[in-house]
Amino acid sequence: MDTFDVIVLGAGSAGLTLARAASAAGRSVAVVEGNRVGGDCPFVACMPSKALLRSAEVRHLVTRAVELGAVADIALDDGGPALARAVLRRDRTVNHGDDRAKAHQLEELEGACLVRGRGRIEPGLVVLDGRRLRWTDLVVATGSAPSTLPIDGLDRIPTWTSEQALTSGPQPSSLAVIGGGAIGCELAQVYARFGVEVTLIESQAQLLSGEDRSVADLLASVLTGDGVDVRLGCGVVAASSGSRGARLDLDDGHVVDVERVLVAVGRTPNTAGIGLESLGLEVEGKELPIDERCRVRGLDHVWAAGDVTAVVPYTHGANYQAKVVAANLFGKGMVADYRAIPRAVYTDPPVASVGVGHDVAGGRGIDVICSSVDLAETPRAGSDGSSSGRLVLTADRTRRVLVGAAAMGPGADELIGQATLAIHADVPLSVLAGMVHPFPTYAEAYGPAMDQLLEQIDGFASTPSGPAGVAPDA
Repeated sequence: MDTFDVIVLGAGSAGLTLARAASAAGRSVAVVEGNRVGGDCPFVACMPSKALLRSAEVRHLVTRAVELGAVADIALDDGGPALARAVLRRDRTVNHGDDRAKAHQLEELEGACLVRGRGRIEPGLVVLDGRRLRWTDLVVATGSAPSTLPIDGLDRIPTWTSEQALTSGPQPSSLAVIGGGAIGCELAQVYARFGVEVTLIESQAQLLSGEDRSVADLLASVLTGDGVDVRLGCGVVAASSGSRGARLDLDDGHVVDVERVLVAVGRTPNTAGIGLESLGLEVEGKELPIDERCRVRGLDHVWAAGDVTAVVPYTHGANYQAKVVAANLFGKGMVADYRAIPRAVYTDPPVASVGVGHDVAGGRGIDVICSSVDLAETPRAGSDGSSSGRLVLTADRTRRVLVGAAAMGPGADELIGQATLAIHADVPLSVLAGMVHPFPTYAEAYGPAMDQLLEQIDGFASTPSGPAGVAPDA
């Protein structure tokens, strides 16, 4: 029987981070994986979607070539062949799903062992293919899978999960996307920009439920401008075969007929069938409950990181939790702090946020103040020809620090970094207001947004930044 200091169930982002940490600490570690080394993100999620989004962005930018003075006239080719080329690029970006390079990186780590196969947990053991691996500490990092919906007839019509949409080649002539979260919005934009007739159906009153409403509304406007039929506040009650392939009956009485349906309603933690019940955990299909050190509650030597915890369902969140686990496994000690984990939707333009908004902050007893600035008012928007965007800041009046931020606009996924650091480090508003940003950039919007917050606290702004759209005197 092989014995390891640490066994990690799952070789996704969290698993690889833990393997590197264990190796660096001089501990023996086995990583058990029944699918691809690297997890979903490099092959069927983050990277293929970003590759397609980039191709769609370039195609859209070409439509503005005359407006921006790049050419006298231009005509786009048919969307079908263009998407086929984008798919080829997507597949090159993800190395055609080949995980050998990542597996090699793992196997090269001193003290690390990659065990291929689906492992099942027993007390003190992981069992697979007749092998019994003994662990001192176990880390569950099995990730998540696309969720389904209990809609009558949905299993009898042409459907895709997000993973299937990101690994398939054929272009449907029409597509219904159920779910207005990050995945649904991103893929709706991709297919619409390649000429597919897209209907986006979201049961909530806004896209990106839980995010700032004004930013979500801007995203809805962008998608509508791309040709997406955005249906908010309505759900699907039944599905059946239709004249085009699939028919969806909505609870508002309308009917959507499309060739294919993409179900993008979130993800479910992979806790079923891995033997957690042998440890006294009845969590099949649910997240693993963890404490502030990422230890599974009630179990001294069992830890969890990544999507299986459903705390911060992002690759960077998985990496962070893996670092927390490693610190506690190897004697450094660390408590997880989720206040400043950024969230991003990589549409064009992107949406990004961090911390909490007005309603959540108020519900926590925080004395909330907010400010907002239209990014279209910045000089950079004028030079870029950008007509939409917004930065929204949420602060604690009493503590005089940021607690949340949301943005939509060019580079919003990078723009949110300043607010992320401010929340993480509790940087005083007065310090943030005194920052100097290069001209002309979208980051200049932070100046007047900070001034608005300080005016609500002190009755005056502490810096002479002026309106976002006004350049300083030369």
